[in-house]
Amino acid sequence: MQNRMTIREFLQQVQGQLIASCQALPEEPLHGSEIMVRMARAAKQGGARAIRANSPEDVKAIKDDIGLPVIGIYKDFLDGFDVYITPTMRHVKAIADTGAEVVAIDATRQEHPEGHLKDFIARIHSETPCLLMADISTYEEGMQAAEYGADLVSTTLSGYTPYSKKVDGPDLDLVEQLAKYCSVPVIAEGKYHYPDQAAAAIDHGAAAVVVGGAISRPQQITARFVQALNKRAEK
Repeated sequence: MQNRMTIREFLQQVQGQLIASCQALPEEPLHGSEIMVRMARAAKQGGARAIRANSPEDVKAIKDDIGLPVIGIYKDFLDGFDVYITPTMRHVKAIADTGAEVVAIDATRQEHPEGHLKDFIARIHSETPCLLMADISTYEEGMQAAEYGADLVSTTLSGYTPYSKKVDGPDLDLVEQLAKYCSVPVIAEGKYHYPDQAAAAIDHGAAAVVVGGAISRPQQITARFVQALNKRAEK
């Protein structure tokens, strides 16, 4: 099946640039496709070269509106599984049907509802026209995902699995390791709160950087300011 966009075309679009993650879960104040479209428009005006978005509704609305490549995910919490980023073929196909150029999945070593990751990746390639981004949490997972056929590897889940390294900021060491040895392009994602951190990811070998909460979650931005002021007050 021919992809909507080749990996070369995608990289030409995003190389060394920002991908804005525009997401809001149901319990968040900015939840809703209309709001996320506006957030994506603002990100585009600011210079973002692609958008990462969650849910078929948001992905389709953004895809139809702003004219940038979209990395689509579908978060769904299934009983008995910790994997929740586009966990099954049903979720993958719902994203593919929106016109998204890329679909991202959880490619960690955690038990997966679709069984073996290699088979899941093969099905995605054979049954959808999307490029595949593997969200991973460790070097070993990134290398394995590339071996299994992922088009891109993203450090999205570093620090979010029970066994991955816990750091306050982005895992630049993981970016650097994967950029040196992985056979596919590496996208830096996860805890990029400040512009200098994003620039550092490119310096460490990332093809592009995904920034989410620092752009599209004002409650998180506010909380960081409040935390800093409260720490100062405690001195």
